Amino acid sequence: QVQLVESGGGLVQAGGSLGLSCVVSGRTFSAYAMGWFRRAPGKEREFVATISRNGVNTYYANSVKGRFTISRDNAKNTVYLQMNSLKPEDTAVYYCAADRTVSPLVPSREVEYDYWGQGIQVLVSS
Repeated sequence: QVQLVESGGGLVQAGGSLGLSCVVSGRTFSAYAMGWFRRAPGKEREFVATISRNGVNTYYANSVKGRFTISRDNAKNTVYLQMNSLKPEDTAVYYCAADRTVSPLVPSREVEYDYWGQGIQVLVSS
């Protein structure tokens, strides 16, 4: 069974930075496209960023483009989300997710993902 475990969340002031990590169990991490999603209080879960299996291709939501960076280390079964210039509106529970299908290369829809982490809280104070 595939398990995803996020870490690195917490409280940060607006304008600050925070890095999230997600470790995926199993030996086929490189076969998954990986994504990050978030759910803000009172809102639906939304797409944040995604990265292809080999790490070459990435895609971001407009709201985080230029501030967030997704990366992965296939040798460590880990995907990262570096968040800079954080804003109060970035406050949310962040989820990592894994897509085991071949296409699309950089999936951005929830329905395209097969496995999900339990989520981790990020709180940005103003």
